[in-house]
Amino acid sequence: MKVAILGGGVIGVTSAYYLSLAGHEVTLIDRQQGAGLETSFANAGEISPGYASPWAAPDVPRKALKWLFMEHAPLILKPRFDCSMLSWLVALLGNCTARRYVENKARMVRLAEYSRDQLREVREATGIAYDERMQGTLQLFRTEAQLDGIAKDVGVLARDGVPFEVLDRRGCVAAEPGLAHSAADIAGGLRLPADETGDCFKFTTALADVARSQGATLRFGERVERLVRGAGGIEAAVTDKGVVKADAFVVALGSYSPGLVRSLGLRLPVYPVKGYSITVPIIKEARAPVSTLLDESYKIAITRLGDRIRVGGMAEVSGFNAELPERRRRTLEHSLSGLFPAAGNLEGATFWSGLRPMTPDSTPVVGPTPVPNLFLNTGHGTLGWTMACGSARVISDMISGLQPQIETRDLGIARYSA
Repeated sequence: MKVAILGGGVIGVTSAYYLSLAGHEVTLIDRQQGAGLETSFANAGEISPGYASPWAAPDVPRKALKWLFMEHAPLILKPRFDCSMLSWLVALLGNCTARRYVENKARMVRLAEYSRDQLREVREATGIAYDERMQGTLQLFRTEAQLDGIAKDVGVLARDGVPFEVLDRRGCVAAEPGLAHSAADIAGGLRLPADETGDCFKFTTALADVARSQGATLRFGERVERLVRGAGGIEAAVTDKGVVKADAFVVALGSYSPGLVRSLGLRLPVYPVKGYSITVPIIKEARAPVSTLLDESYKIAITRLGDRIRVGGMAEVSGFNAELPERRRRTLEHSLSGLFPAAGNLEGATFWSGLRPMTPDSTPVVGPTPVPNLFLNTGHGTLGWTMACGSARVISDMISGLQPQIETRDLGIARYSA
């Protein structure tokens, strides 16, 4: 089949890899000048299936009120006259129940675990390198209350057979020796030894080259403007450089996906939630992290990527906003310097932001639509890197007429119309 993939981030590129590997004639289109230059460019770098958790949790409304007034707030809300923002926030609050939290987390972990397995197969098959490490992830709790609150997450991990360790301060320092130099309060941690880390941008660009070698056509610097619908489904994608016809279309445009499919009558509740990161050169090896640490108090991930430290986090609900306020940078620096003091050169750090495509239940939308031959692979939020290979393999199997290897009935757009 001829398959057009709309979007060239890690989701679109992994989709191109699997579909070209399956023998399809693939054309990928993206407005940027290369692969992975938007949300995939400088994300936190963690591949953490076990930590795949919904933002919507029973205690989030209470916590959100406190976060809004913190100096180094993990949540920033900038209200505006935006019906999409309002409806998304209302739907998010509707998922803040114990029952939905467990359901959503189980669904997320299922896809994320499968995705990690697929990533390992891709790595073995292609030999690509991306500053990858397989030394686990440590979620660090500064208070006993935070540590006591992990029971529901541990229950899901145990039920799904995900290896984990609950650690005291000494155990946290053993997992991340750089913490020995920290004066911060550390009550304990939850460690997932099977988790991985890696540079998403390096992976995306390397895999784009592999997909091209498999016959995929990658058209960068080309903006998708609209889809043309006919009696049998989508007939073509219209871009600023012409018309692209195909037998099947995959929308992988992240936060921009809803705008493209809205004219087709599809309600896709994906909203941009802005995240920030700094990339810091390491100057003291012994003080630097060895893998990924999640600072629970500030919802910030600190990841080792080769000779750099990537510090990423925060959730800013402010629409399509690309500003880089210095106060957000200070929050990232505060977390890093407090836990790994003098490990990196903060003055030499680069500052970045990206728009995470979030759904109200934190689960991506992966699968077919009511429009024949139109597929969605979008809405991965903070977990695009974690879920990319699994989501792409699912889409490839569906388009190829194969049965996906995991349950997918609850991953599609139909769950929002049920």
